[in-house]
Amino acid sequence: MSFIKEFKEFATKGNVMDLAVGVIIGGAFGKIVTSLVENILMPMLGLVTGGVNFTDKFFLLNDSKGASFESLAKAKEAGAPVFAYGAFIQSIFDFIIIAFCIFLLVKFMNRLSRKKEEAPAVPPVPTTQEKLLMEIRDALKNKA
Repeated sequence: MSFIKEFKEFATKGNVMDLAVGVIIGGAFGKIVTSLVENILMPMLGLVTGGVNFTDKFFLLNDSKGASFESLAKAKEAGAPVFAYGAFIQSIFDFIIIAFCIFLLVKFMNRLSRKKEEAPAVPPVPTTQEKLLMEIRDALKNKA
């Protein structure tokens, strides 16, 4: 089998297509969660912590010049070396929320699959031979 035929066979299998769809949906889901964290949760957390904006938290790595910047964006714009720990905290919150959402989704899917498995099986229809044997049994019971 030629290399191109093997690749075509691999690429057209259902698993590859499912994976591609999963990656695309995962990217979109990541954007939704990032928006949730940045626009809803972090402002609430900032309110609780006295108006602290975590995404703008940083400190200068080279403070010998005595420069100070009022925001992370201005420090980066000036080319100052910064340690942006607030952005790292933001990423941790994003990860925790995404992991929790995926956990809930997997838990929900497992519950659905368990319900399908627990559905009572329909008893098999007796064969003609079994029906005849049951008739014979019932006739013998009635004679006695």
